[in-house]
Amino acid sequence: MRLTLLRHGETEANRRRLYYGATDLPLLPESVRALRERADSAPAASRYYTSGMSRAEQTLEAIFGPVPHEILPGLREMNFGAFEMQSYEQLKDDPAYQAWIQDVEHNRCPGGESADEVRRRSLAAVSTLLLRGEDCLCVTHGGVIAGLMTHWFGGTRYDYTPAPGRGYQIVFQDGRPVTWSNV
Repeated sequence: MRLTLLRHGETEANRRRLYYGATDLPLLPESVRALRERADSAPAASRYYTSGMSRAEQTLEAIFGPVPHEILPGLREMNFGAFEMQSYEQLKDDPAYQAWIQDVEHNRCPGGESADEVRRRSLAAVSTLLLRGEDCLCVTHGGVIAGLMTHWFGGTRYDYTPAPGRGYQIVFQDGRPVTWSNV
């Protein structure tokens, strides 16, 4: 079975380097065009899924057209709580932010989630797909993808955070990840 994890295209918040996850932002028009241009090289799947966020829905549509798909809310990006829609420059002197970045894997954003909570939530969502055993493609978010990849293959989230519109295809055998490639 092949599971493709594709990050949504670029948004204004990506460009401005803001923390955003729960904020439902659309893609930039130029990102939609770029995704359409690369559509022929995208891996096909038997089933398609998104996180349900506008940017994920628009990415799926830009690449694959109006394909039937399911929404898996467990694949949503981290809720950054009080840090949502703010940049490092805006937050760097905030003691709550400094406390959070000491261990983002386990520390919660005030009013939000920790990376570990997001990883557990996304693993639960993906486990249902693995049980089906069909090749599938999920349009999701950079933090979700990084958390899943570190869980399966080790390393840090910074080893696996894909650029907008990019991701990984993971091969599973008997429900276990055995290898991956860039898409």
